[in-house]
Amino acid sequence: MLSDQQLMRYNRQILLHDFDIAGQERLQRATVLVVGLGGLGCPAAMYLGAAGVGRLILADGDSVELSNLQRQIAHASDGLGMNKARSAAATVSRLNPDIDVEIMETHLHEAQLSPLLQRVDLVVDATDNYPIRFALNRACIAARIPMVSGAAVRSEGQVAVFDPGNGGPCYACLYQESDALTALSCSDSGVLAPLVGVVGSYLAMEALKVLSGYGKTLSGRLLVLDLAQGETQALQLPVRADCMACAALQAER
Repeated sequence: MLSDQQLMRYNRQILLHDFDIAGQERLQRATVLVVGLGGLGCPAAMYLGAAGVGRLILADGDSVELSNLQRQIAHASDGLGMNKARSAAATVSRLNPDIDVEIMETHLHEAQLSPLLQRVDLVVDATDNYPIRFALNRACIAARIPMVSGAAVRSEGQVAVFDPGNGGPCYACLYQESDALTALSCSDSGVLAPLVGVVGSYLAMEALKVLSGYGKTLSGRLLVLDLAQGETQALQLPVRADCMACAALQAER
């Protein structure tokens, strides 16, 4: 049940006919795990918190460095040396003190994920650590919860919703673990600051859509952005028949 103050805070969302109070109450009941509080995770967590997701679990083992401040907008100069999850949590709580924010000041390991995801409705993959991306994918498949995933480098980004529990592809349908060996990184290739804000905002938008039932999500599609050229395209992303990660789940359908 939303309070009068919450009805006022979220009234611009509630005014959307396909969203309404029911959509806002779904957000209020939801728990979202955000993995990585860097360039993508900062805007994603901030928008999820501002929009009224009831509980956020923020996980990152890194500390804020000077080179982060060009694009990681939840952190500031006075937070240099602070853990990123703690820094981002403080920013999110200032935006919306009504929500619960849990901090995990650690790099997640696969053994931690199964019990953690029992408390979660959706995962936002905002990490640049490929082993944990694949571990998150496996854990989300096992828990049958969706994962919203994004990546950004130079001036190019991508976003997808992986929801094999509802018949969609998983992360491993798109990438195999060997692909991580040739993946570009921001530290090597650079990145323009607004790109991560755009991709991170898309992550929040897709998460809100999944949780509230609003609109059409990117499940089964890969959104590709080239901000240098001002171009976007949505590519069809089918389930891969020989995917080792989600094949057993798909066979049950």
